[in-house]
Amino acid sequence: MPPKTVRKALADVLENMEEQDFDKFRRAIVDRREEPRIRRNKVQGKSFLDIADVLVSTFTETKAVGVTVDLLRQIDCNQDADDLVEDTAGLIARPSAGGASSVCTTADGEHFVDKYRSELINSVTNVAPILDELLRLRVIQQESYDKIRALPVTQERVRELLCGPLRSSKACKDAFYEILVKNEPFLIAELKEKK
Repeated sequence: MPPKTVRKALADVLENMEEQDFDKFRRAIVDRREEPRIRRNKVQGKSFLDIADVLVSTFTETKAVGVTVDLLRQIDCNQDADDLVEDTAGLIARPSAGGASSVCTTADGEHFVDKYRSELINSVTNVAPILDELLRLRVIQQESYDKIRALPVTQERVRELLCGPLRSSKACKDAFYEILVKNEPFLIAELKEKK
């Protein structure tokens, strides 16, 4: 039976980790470069319950899941990441599947990627699989892929992607949107809820 809250789902995943992996997770939280950042004293020596509270209070429930999944994958705890996604699937509204043309444009006629450009730059957490898929679909070329991957900060990567290859056509933005739905479902759901 899945947990009833996001906080409980986060706590359950953290509780079930091996001690060594839990330590890696705490280090990964502190080493995370994107804002908002978590200070060492918030996680050092803390229990899984305390860290679940810190995650939710720092990122909100929706973003806490995405950040946690990203960090778990970074430390090679992929099964834990998959379990968390599965456990929270019913707790946070995920974007509906479907064609890009019906969901990429907001009510005011602006493309989703254009309307939420700033939020995407600041909130997309795991750029590597997004770039991989854009390269596979030939939305970006190998040269752009290499240039973007070489950038040190996630926000710079997303900004470069939006300012470069994705500004060329609506089809490119549609492909990017569909990849975001797959790789950042909680972020997309949160942005769609904004008025």
